[in-house]
Amino acid sequence: MSAYAHQMEREFSAQSLSSRGGSEMGSQYVVESGFYMTTFAAAVFIGGLITVGILLVTLLITLAVMLQACQSRSSGVVEMVKSSDDYSFCKTFALYAELNSLGADDFPAICKSLAIRYIKEGQYARDLNFSMQLAESYFNMLTPSYDGRDVVLMDIDDILTSTPQYASILIERDCIEEAKHLKHMLTLKLFMKLQASGWPVSLLSRKAEGQRNATTELLLSAGFRGWSSLIMRLDNEMQMDSREYLSRQRTIMQKEGFHITGLISSQMEALTCQCLGKRVFMLPNPLYYKFNHDIHSSKTAE
Repeated sequence: MSAYAHQMEREFSAQSLSSRGGSEMGSQYVVESGFYMTTFAAAVFIGGLITVGILLVTLLITLAVMLQACQSRSSGVVEMVKSSDDYSFCKTFALYAELNSLGADDFPAICKSLAIRYIKEGQYARDLNFSMQLAESYFNMLTPSYDGRDVVLMDIDDILTSTPQYASILIERDCIEEAKHLKHMLTLKLFMKLQASGWPVSLLSRKAEGQRNATTELLLSAGFRGWSSLIMRLDNEMQMDSREYLSRQRTIMQKEGFHITGLISSQMEALTCQCLGKRVFMLPNPLYYKFNHDIHSSKTAE
């Protein structure tokens, strides 16, 4: 090849490299300067960012609400456990108080407040109604003897007490008066049903014989009529312990040929003596805080 041809080839190669290098430099420039986006694409991109932001905010709010609900639920569980503990304590103490004939002043403050709730939330009324139904069902299955020797013994002192011994421990007198009135009405209803079925009903009181006239008038004004007998303390029985007195009266009745088919009272002392008869029925008494319901039913604080 001639010298001229070699020179032309070298020039051509140099131009080719120069052109290629310029092209590469131009591509590099385009990449470094950014990328081109249309207005529509930009709007879609920004909208996507906003949507993601809204979703993140919603997720954070949902998590916060769930956390608060869990905290409230945990607080409720703690409160329920505390209420259940108070319930168990007062129920145990109530039995202890009944067995030992403790007075109202011996009860802890927490039990006094639960006694109010026991009445106000309607559990006392439900317990009382259920007790009356048990007694009615029992006597409906039996037939009294024609000689009048099968009797029902009913303790009337709670019914006729003008000022309940437990009223002083309750702040809301209207509440306890309502409970007392309900007990009076349901006991009277049971008394009348027993009489209508032919059962002789003997009324038992711890009051002195000297108060017989006043007690009779009080019974009549309360709607009680036609009872078989009204048993009251004689002078020589006034110093007796109540349990001894009640046991003695029932023993006397049985020696006289009477059969105590059932005994109805709200006092433990009347239900734990000798000669109880065939069946005993204990009526609930707010004094002893009978909390016999599902704690969660009850179980909500006011």
